[in-house]
Amino acid sequence: MKGRVVRRNLYGEKVDRTAAVLPATTTGHLFQVSGGKVVVTGLVGEVTTVCDSTATTVKITSTPTTGTAVDLTSTTAVTSKEVGALITLPLTLGGALNVQNAGAGEMPGAVQFVVPIGYIDCITSATNAGAVKWSVTYVPLDEGASIAAV
Repeated sequence: MKGRVVRRNLYGEKVDRTAAVLPATTTGHLFQVSGGKVVVTGLVGEVTTVCDSTATTVKITSTPTTGTAVDLTSTTAVTSKEVGALITLPLTLGGALNVQNAGAGEMPGAVQFVVPIGYIDCITSATNAGAVKWSVTYVPLDEGASIAAV
């Protein structure tokens, strides 16, 4: 089997977002969930422009169109991260993001977060010149549900 077939069988659909500078002390939409709930099976950010030395934390939040936002992760520092550094989801809802240098990153097999219609957001604590390319994997929980890069 080809790699993409194995990945799809293990993690579901994959959506890539082009690299962009981290949001400047604000919330930035990464992905939009439409048509119903999805099960997020993975999220990987790859640093494409070095994060500068400004003390900066990042967290990932699910912001529904109806209801209250929920932090999928707690804040984690990305200060001075090198090109190729990987940012991945924690094993538990609300846990710290896994942030590793370019050598390797974690993608825990048991990560499964149900996310409703709305946005998957990145929230930062400071302005940082670092840029990140994000990829999300998911399985539709409701018929017709999907994720698109924003």
